[in-house]
Amino acid sequence: MEKMNIQWYPGHMTKTRRMIQEQMKHMDAVCEILDARAPLSSRNPDVEELTAGKPRLIVLNRVDLADPAATRAWGAWFRGRGFAVLECNARQGQGTRQFPDAVRSLLADKLAAYAEKGQAGRMLRVMILGIPNVGKSTFINQVARRKTARAEDRPGVTRARQWVPVDQSLELLDTPGMLWPKFEDPGVAFRLACTGAVRDEIMDLEELAARLMAYLGERYPRALAERYKVEAEAEDSGYDLLMKAGRKRGFVLRGGEIDTERMARILLDEFRGGKLGRFTLEVPEAGYAK
Repeated sequence: MEKMNIQWYPGHMTKTRRMIQEQMKHMDAVCEILDARAPLSSRNPDVEELTAGKPRLIVLNRVDLADPAATRAWGAWFRGRGFAVLECNARQGQGTRQFPDAVRSLLADKLAAYAEKGQAGRMLRVMILGIPNVGKSTFINQVARRKTARAEDRPGVTRARQWVPVDQSLELLDTPGMLWPKFEDPGVAFRLACTGAVRDEIMDLEELAARLMAYLGERYPRALAERYKVEAEAEDSGYDLLMKAGRKRGFVLRGGEIDTERMARILLDEFRGGKLGRFTLEVPEAGYAK
């Protein structure tokens, strides 16, 4: 698959960008929630401009679904570029309790300056940014220890900004998930589609699943053998592997044709739910997965 034609920029995302620009001057720091399975692809390239040099904390979310070795490599990669990094699994609360301390460590100089002025305990404000369906609302609810942000496992749920208090001196500004107008790199489109950051309705699921099969067959062949009893041969295309898996699952239509659409949905559901294993779709050495 050379190109995935995904155009996704609803009007509310334009409003979100404008709101972020207006609110940024009031922020002490910015927290970017990224998907640990695709850390670069799940970073909005507009954030560099929008954050205007604010201190930043990178949260690698969904580490329970990502390849542990790749997560460690990504953590080192971001730290080497001057970011604070927190690894977490927001759904289970893993790592989220460390967030307030991570913010205060990031802003240690500012807090010291406040203390010198007799303003110890002054409120810190942190903007939470992330693309749709990256687990942002779930993360905020865990950090705040109560359900304050609406969380659903589909993109585009949070549509308005909201302030969320964490403790007496820390509050978060939740923002709607924001993508960018066009995916120039088809690899980015592929990875975001696999993780569910864009709606399934706007893409060809069989094409997406075939490319995912090809990637897994190349990088994680044991997972296909264990889950689908499929051996990836050198000459197999992703679509070949999809058909093999469909046949093994018994998804055979009249005339012997394989129901690849059904198998595609099963593959994507099991990949996103962690039933296949823990995979990362891009590595820091290359910056992306081919």
